[in-house]
Amino acid sequence: MELPPMTLWAFWSFLLVSSTHVPSFFGSAAHFSNETNHLALLHFKDLITDDPLHSLSSWNHTLHFCRWQGVTCGGRRHPQRVTALILTNNNLVGPISPFIGNLTFLKRIDLANNSFSGPIPEQMGQLFRLRFLALHNNTLTGEIPTNLTYCSKLEFLYLSRNRLSGRIPTEIGSLSKLTELILGKNNLTGSIPLSLGNLSSLSFLYLTTNSLDGSIPDDLGRLASLEQFHIGENELSGRIPPQLYNLSSIRVLDVGLNRLHGNLPPNLGLTLPNLQELYAGTNQFTGPIPISLSNASGLVNIDLDSNSFSGSIPTNFGSLEGLSNLLLWDNKLGIGKSHDLIFLDSLTNCSSLRAVQVASNHLSGALPDSMSNISTQLTSLSLGDNKIFGSIPSGIQNLVDLTVLDMGNNFLTGTIPIGIGKLNKAGMLFFYANELSGKIPSSLGNISQLFVLSLYENNLSGSIPSTIGNCKNLQFIYLDSNKFSSSLPKQLFIFQSLIYLDIGNNSFTDSLPLEVGYLKTLSSLRVSNNKLSGEIPSSLGNCLSLEYLSLDGNFFQESIPPTFSTLRGLRYLDLSGNNLSGEIPKYLEKLALEYLNLSFNNFEGELPKQGVFGNASQVSVLGNNKLCGGIPELNLPQCSSQASKKRRKSLASKVKISVVVVVLFLMLVSCIFATLYWLRKSRRKPVDVPSAEDHFVTMSYAELFKATDGFSSANLVGTGSFGAVYKGALDRDGTMVAVKVFNLQQEGALRSFMAECEALKNIRHRNLVKILTCCVSIDFKGNDFKALVYEYMPNESLDKWLYKDGHE
Repeated sequence: MELPPMTLWAFWSFLLVSSTHVPSFFGSAAHFSNETNHLALLHFKDLITDDPLHSLSSWNHTLHFCRWQGVTCGGRRHPQRVTALILTNNNLVGPISPFIGNLTFLKRIDLANNSFSGPIPEQMGQLFRLRFLALHNNTLTGEIPTNLTYCSKLEFLYLSRNRLSGRIPTEIGSLSKLTELILGKNNLTGSIPLSLGNLSSLSFLYLTTNSLDGSIPDDLGRLASLEQFHIGENELSGRIPPQLYNLSSIRVLDVGLNRLHGNLPPNLGLTLPNLQELYAGTNQFTGPIPISLSNASGLVNIDLDSNSFSGSIPTNFGSLEGLSNLLLWDNKLGIGKSHDLIFLDSLTNCSSLRAVQVASNHLSGALPDSMSNISTQLTSLSLGDNKIFGSIPSGIQNLVDLTVLDMGNNFLTGTIPIGIGKLNKAGMLFFYANELSGKIPSSLGNISQLFVLSLYENNLSGSIPSTIGNCKNLQFIYLDSNKFSSSLPKQLFIFQSLIYLDIGNNSFTDSLPLEVGYLKTLSSLRVSNNKLSGEIPSSLGNCLSLEYLSLDGNFFQESIPPTFSTLRGLRYLDLSGNNLSGEIPKYLEKLALEYLNLSFNNFEGELPKQGVFGNASQVSVLGNNKLCGGIPELNLPQCSSQASKKRRKSLASKVKISVVVVVLFLMLVSCIFATLYWLRKSRRKPVDVPSAEDHFVTMSYAELFKATDGFSSANLVGTGSFGAVYKGALDRDGTMVAVKVFNLQQEGALRSFMAECEALKNIRHRNLVKILTCCVSIDFKGNDFKALVYEYMPNESLDKWLYKDGHE
């Protein structure tokens, strides 16, 4: 630490004793001060635990310390006193030595962009000559020392990008010469001190990304020299003080990501004519966007996203020739009229425009052709989640620098422009949830940088172009809920970085290609509700990153591949509504499954009990009539081997049961003979007796769903009081059937179903349509399902059937 100052008595005593050696005394005093600087620097080095760039290798005894790297010494009066310590960007690790306080001639300290840790030494408060202190981008902790305010000449204080905590010291307001105060990106708490309003020379205030709360002090409106005001990413609330809007020197106003509310003043662009950047996104602002903003002719960035701004988007933004970013998404802009998009016309004058984001508003109208003439520097165009209709202008291909194009969730019709492939820099294309039709243009394969393709919920048809394989950077593909048909191209399964693939709810046919096993990075695969058949590819076991796999609602056959045992990260597996058979593999117990749906297949044998099978809320095996065992909550019958173990009855009990069975059998035989004798004697015409062929067959909901093509309207025969009748062809043998589906929401429908079942199971007559079976099941959504299945009688009415041969 610094040596204590010499007392006045000791000083005069030393002079009296050494009066004949005055010149030597002053020389030794200078040497003493120099040695203090030397030792302070050595102590600083001693605490450095890692110097990967060897920045302090010159700090040794062979060189004078004034020649050490990063050290600057003074001028003519104090040539060997350290005046600057500049060690930026050296990856130095360790605490800052408190001996730095002994370098009392320091005017500049710059230790930014290193890995200094621990607290800021309080001894820095001794550096009364200090004007510049830069400690940003380190890992410093603790609170900001209040005695830093003893450095009364301080002009620049940079402490951002550390881990400092606690409050902003009120004492900072006494640093009257401070011009830049940078405390952002720390863990500071509490409110903004009112005393900061005393910093009359302050031009740059940066408090962004902390946990500051409370309101913005009115006193900050006294900062007449303020040019940049950054308080974004905090927890501030209330309104922006009106006094701030009168600081005409402000060039940057950043209040985003807080809880501020109120309106922006209509004359904002008049009172802040020098404004270049406005960031007020993610707050609770309301009201219209001030038209006067165009008066601030130097505006480059306007960010008002995620608020509740309403009304029209100003059409005079086109006068802002330097405008680069217009971010207005997630508001309530637009009045639902066709001229909501007129503002796009004016933006054609903004030659530097790079981003227009107005998604998630209430904008209506057709896209103007003029949007194709917006700046060729445009990289992001986001119009999704609005009420935009009409077609996509073919001139969209002119925006060759686009990396993001979002038009999803609107009412767009027509086709995807053939020239879409000219957007070869695009990384994300969003056309989802519209009414687009036609095919995917083969030119899509020219967009080599594409990594997100989202076309779900449209009316797109045909096949997926094989050129999609040229988009080798694809990571997310959403093609579900369209009208695609034909087989799946192998090129869809060759992407080395694909993470998500959803082609569900289409009409894809044939098999799932073996090439699916090439998708090593695939996390989620959904091919649900198509017409895929054949075996489930065993190569899926190579997709070791799979977490979600949905193959439900297809025609897959055979058993679950044994290679699924390698999918250790699988959490969600849905194989329901297929024609899978065989036993359920026990290795599924060992997977990390959180949900397993095997319903409506033809599985048989004993159901496992461990892993996911041990929780009835995580597993479904409905519609597999040959399954047994499992946990009791699944209500499956006991397996025969289990039942025999539990039947431990005495020999006497077995004999009694046998006697009872024999007696009942004899009684039944007697009843049958008596009935036959009575029938022969009867003069009435006999009713047709059902034969062995009339035994009801078992049919599942899944089988009827497929037979009627998902109970489509194209197969609707007629409707009645309690349901509807559909025609269909059974997959098992091609038999044409009529399926009467009861609407169980209709009062009386359940009673009608029970009554018809009771009557038709006991009646056979040549003048009644033959019933094949009844189906009591659960649909794919878990709802009760009840239906009667009849023989289908095509092309003839009931009266023609009854009087067909002229009988009766």
